[in-house]
Amino acid sequence: MGWVQKQGIRRSLSSGVVDAIRVQIDDGYFAIGDKLPTEAALIARFGHSRTVIREALAELRADGLVESRQGSGVYVTGLSQVDTIAGLFTGETDRISDIIEELELRIGIEVEAAGLAASRSSPAQEAEIHSQVERFGALVASSMPTDEADFAFHVAVASATNNARFRTFLEHVGRRMIPRVKFRKVMGGLDPLPSRDESIWEEHRSIADAIAARDPELARDAMRKHLVTGIKRYRALAARRPKDI
Repeated sequence: MGWVQKQGIRRSLSSGVVDAIRVQIDDGYFAIGDKLPTEAALIARFGHSRTVIREALAELRADGLVESRQGSGVYVTGLSQVDTIAGLFTGETDRISDIIEELELRIGIEVEAAGLAASRSSPAQEAEIHSQVERFGALVASSMPTDEADFAFHVAVASATNNARFRTFLEHVGRRMIPRVKFRKVMGGLDPLPSRDESIWEEHRSIADAIAARDPELARDAMRKHLVTGIKRYRALAARRPKDI
């Protein structure tokens, strides 16, 4: 067996160890501050060589999940970065301050996405963005739920950046990045804010028009206005619910 092939097999084995330990950390079997089993114990558990186990621990250290303490052992220092990022949006909350913070974070990502979409989008991608605007409008006219169409519009803009990481980010956090979806869930299906579908539709249309006009700054401004308007809505609601701030 050649050296390259051996390296590939060893890497595959170490990845299996990494995945197993990562799952245990994420599930709370190992909490932050806990000491991992010794190398000898991990070798016995997984049935792999010392080299494989050391490569797995090195990868976990590189990911910031564990740290080695000289003369003491290997300790858990953090949770999975992917799960932590997802939790920024997917955790249930009825705290208006949480939703405002999420919208502020989205400004940093989606404003730039709109600008890039205006610079890079293809005709087909522009058509998809406008299609989602029209879909949203049709739902508004029929008094139908717009949550899914709202999310689909933002995904269409992210896709039009032609940087797959924007779309991946939105798809990873999912539809519950739309604040009314999350807030309504913990409020037993009730939405504390009056219907704002008409204004959201108009805001989406402004973003789509700026992207079609190939005006990156106008697109950024339109997306910023859209998200800042959402912040203002929830700040107004927070003023009526001071206990949640």
